[in-house]
Amino acid sequence: MRFSEGHFGSWAILSALATGLVLGPISHAQMQSSGSQAGAVMPSTDTQQTELHELTDVQRQRLVKVDPREQAAYNTFFRMGPENPDKKIQLGNDFLQKYPKSVFVEAVESGLTSAYYAKEDWGNFYATADKALALKPDDVDILTTVGWVIPHVYNSSDPDASQKLDKAESYEKHAIQIITAMPKPASLTDAQFAAATAEKVSQAHSALGLVYFRRSDYQNSAQELQQAMQGSASPDPTDLFVLGMDLQNSNRFADAASAYGRCAQISGGLQERCKQSADAMRKQAPQSR
Repeated sequence: MRFSEGHFGSWAILSALATGLVLGPISHAQMQSSGSQAGAVMPSTDTQQTELHELTDVQRQRLVKVDPREQAAYNTFFRMGPENPDKKIQLGNDFLQKYPKSVFVEAVESGLTSAYYAKEDWGNFYATADKALALKPDDVDILTTVGWVIPHVYNSSDPDASQKLDKAESYEKHAIQIITAMPKPASLTDAQFAAATAEKVSQAHSALGLVYFRRSDYQNSAQELQQAMQGSASPDPTDLFVLGMDLQNSNRFADAASAYGRCAQISGGLQERCKQSADAMRKQAPQSR
């Protein structure tokens, strides 16, 4: 999970269009379709929620005296799971209306962002993320997640498509800078902190790989995706598929066949397409020598 408060759960693979080497916009259902099998980019909320929440300002503000009713309202919001986004949105908006100057406002905006994602309400997703970042510009959870979403739901026909990619690139590069300098919370062990930060950095590189792919910058896309998957025993099949296309477009057919082949070993929506692409690249490789 990339957010610091009650978030997305498993993110899954990106479906490919049947024609050409183009990735189109995807729906929430496609993202969720096979995350448990595919080793998706985002881990489950259960495994990281508490640890990553320690990285937010909420923990540093515990010394601030808070009205018990305000604390109780925040706790109710925080504990509302992602399976009921409508209720979480209601609780969050009620909290913001009642306690507009609360120390928990940024954390609530962050939680609302995840709820709007669950509903595929992209307008409110981006708007709420902007509000949270206005309060805390260095929120790595929102930076990495918004930067990841943009190239995955990207539509080249949008009038501001190029600006959105620029925004995603800026967010992810800024997040990597912050993560590498982030102090370890006392509540986390060295291993827990290393795992959490490594996961965030991996997601940032994955997002950058998709950003560069959307720009047809295949060399930089391949470098970012390889870095995202470095040392991973269960890479995201979307990353492998796009890496295959990067290498194919760079006329590295044998390497493309290898990337597609790894993707084809993972059950899910891209498996058959990856099998076909791997076979095609194996046939193409000898001809390119």
